[in-house]
Amino acid sequence: TADLAIVLVDARHGVVEQTRRHTSIASLLGVRHLVLAVNKMDLVGFDEAVFDGIVRDFSAIAGRVDAPDVTCVPISALYGDNVVERSGRTPWYAGLPLLEHLETVEVDADRDFVRTRFPVQWVIRDSESGYRGYAGQVAGGILRPGDEVVVLPAGVTTRIAAIDTFDGELEEAFPPLSVTLRLEDDVDVSRGDVICGAENAPAPAREVTADVCWMTDAPLRPGTRYALKHTTRSTRAVVDSVDHVIDVHTLEPNGHGELELNDIGRVNLRLAEPLAADAYADNRTTGSFILIDEASNDTVGAGMVVGAGGQLR
Repeated sequence: TADLAIVLVDARHGVVEQTRRHTSIASLLGVRHLVLAVNKMDLVGFDEAVFDGIVRDFSAIAGRVDAPDVTCVPISALYGDNVVERSGRTPWYAGLPLLEHLETVEVDADRDFVRTRFPVQWVIRDSESGYRGYAGQVAGGILRPGDEVVVLPAGVTTRIAAIDTFDGELEEAFPPLSVTLRLEDDVDVSRGDVICGAENAPAPAREVTADVCWMTDAPLRPGTRYALKHTTRSTRAVVDSVDHVIDVHTLEPNGHGELELNDIGRVNLRLAEPLAADAYADNRTTGSFILIDEASNDTVGAGMVVGAGGQLR
């Protein structure tokens, strides 16, 4: 769920296999902003030619993966060069020091402001006043009073009556604000439901295709059952098949059958309840989930939806 990843390179060794692996994984996980931090520049005499050569090698890797924003910074962590403040020992570097770049990089534009998505985390009721609101964090789109919305998976349509916060009502809400919605109609809404824009709501699906990062020693195999948590909804899932394992160096499919520890692969799941899921490329909140071993309660996998209801997106 990170907005930015730092790929650290030793200036003495340049781009190595681990650099390629980490860059490929960051791209696969949808991290849009990369920083190449070329460390230990003091050990190569702050040589501009060494830095330029590493940047060229890294740019070739970034060009093969989906890395739309790459920033390269020469640093010496030992002496603090270009970490917090610009270093006089790199007069040829005109960019920002590392910390300033991290504090100022623009990430708001990465959020989905088109598709309205509001997973309901809590239902707030007050029997005396008759108040009923639905609390949660805006995951996509811009919500305004009067907007027509649909409650999924039930498919009931209504309109937003008001948007409440501790400080009063809002005229609009957008990601990642936490707010409480009041609806015009008395509809049945529970934790785990998703309030979506009526014009761009996803079709709830009980079949999901996803890229899964596997994080435990016991392999993921077809037929295995897990608990699945998607936004604020929990359900159960059965692994239908493992289509392939992704080679993280090339991002090409390589083999199939099961996922071992640290593997990333394409998996098909059948769900006990329908989910209002988007493709991870469209919305990283409603397009992601975790798999949980019900016996140990350990999180064993993290999934990124690529298709729902048998359709790839």
